[in-house]
Amino acid sequence: MTRRLQEELKQSRPFATIEAEVYLEIQRTAQVTQRWVAEALKPGGLSPAQFNVLRILRGARPAALSSRMIGERMVNHDPDLTRLLDRLEAQGLVEKSRDTDDRRVVNVRVTKSGMTRVEAASKVVHEQMMEALSPLGPRKLGALADLLEQVRAGKS
Repeated sequence: MTRRLQEELKQSRPFATIEAEVYLEIQRTAQVTQRWVAEALKPGGLSPAQFNVLRILRGARPAALSSRMIGERMVNHDPDLTRLLDRLEAQGLVEKSRDTDDRRVVNVRVTKSGMTRVEAASKVVHEQMMEALSPLGPRKLGALADLLEQVRAGKS
């Protein structure tokens, strides 16, 4: 049986193993869902990485987080978090300050403008996810979430 992934990849032979096929399914699905988010965020002028940082800071509010803590919480690692935070600060979406105990540490807090932007972006992303994923229904979505969690945990 030829699956759709084989057609997408223009692959005529079957995958060597089901594990190889599932790995590629996960990669392709992640790519598609990331595109959904990027397209949903584009009108609001945010990149997925900027959105991720603003969501992290919204969750920590009213406290500030060090840039190290932000980096640890990011869904996708950004190798140049400093520049990303500088761009958010230049847009007035975050405030940065030096830690009083350790001047090497930069603490970041979301601004009121940043909260407005992340709330609007969250709404658009949520609508995109609902449109794309809700047809699967709660039972299938729950099963998928459980399976993916098991994969990340290294358990089967």
